[in-house]
Amino acid sequence: MGEIRQIAIYGKGGIGKSTTTQNLTAGLSELGKKVMVVGCDPKADSTRLLLGGLAQKTVLDTLREEGDGVKLERILKEGFGGTRCVESGGPEPGVGCAGRGIITSIGLLENLGAYTEDLDYVFYDVLGDVVCGGFAMPIREGKAKEIYIVASGEMMALYAANNIAKGIKRYAKSGGVRLGGIICNSRNVDRELDLLRAFSKELGTKLLYFVPRDNIVQHAEINRKTVIEYRPDSSQANEYRSLAQAVIDNKDYSIPTPMEQDRLEEILLEFGLMNIGDDYKI
Repeated sequence: MGEIRQIAIYGKGGIGKSTTTQNLTAGLSELGKKVMVVGCDPKADSTRLLLGGLAQKTVLDTLREEGDGVKLERILKEGFGGTRCVESGGPEPGVGCAGRGIITSIGLLENLGAYTEDLDYVFYDVLGDVVCGGFAMPIREGKAKEIYIVASGEMMALYAANNIAKGIKRYAKSGGVRLGGIICNSRNVDRELDLLRAFSKELGTKLLYFVPRDNIVQHAEINRKTVIEYRPDSSQANEYRSLAQAVIDNKDYSIPTPMEQDRLEEILLEFGLMNIGDDYKI
């Protein structure tokens, strides 16, 4: 019985991180892997496509309503392909730190025996590009040893990815966490593939997979499904299957080498993402 691979997925807000994670996990479950997805975003939208749009009650909401003594089946629902789905949730708006929900959730899942021996993977879908406080918990506490950053060939996505790499580097010594690579969720910008390869190399990692842009992803979302469930015979479904296989096969992890601001700007300039006369700095 192998050890559970615990993986955290980070990336700039709006990059399609939750969509990519859910389609990736659908691909893994189709390959017979046992997967649990722990949503670590207060929006609680990390498992929606796996659950057919079912708005899952979050761990924090359940605890608020039911107090201690919550049973595992109250916070864990089974989704597409037998994927186990949990949403941490967040505090009531304006109260407390959203990251606390992750700490509470993971602790409760451990206490309730959610991390069963038959699990192959646990994915933590983490809010945006914040690698601090509770949002750093999956890597700071050594829960997730493997990180993937979802990015695109857009300036702010790469800026966020570089910041996330700084966070990973900080916790690499104490928590044993490593970067497994960059997943590009394509936005069809010019020279995107070349840019992501150059960026990944500079970070001391690799471009694990390039997911092309396809409107079928949005159609599947409207139908509250992953692409693999919505159109299993589509080329985009095959892309997500290939991404799943790339994660399965990946044995190459590194402590990233984040860029200084000047070096990041040089790369962005080289690929035409910044004009020399720009009035702003990223």
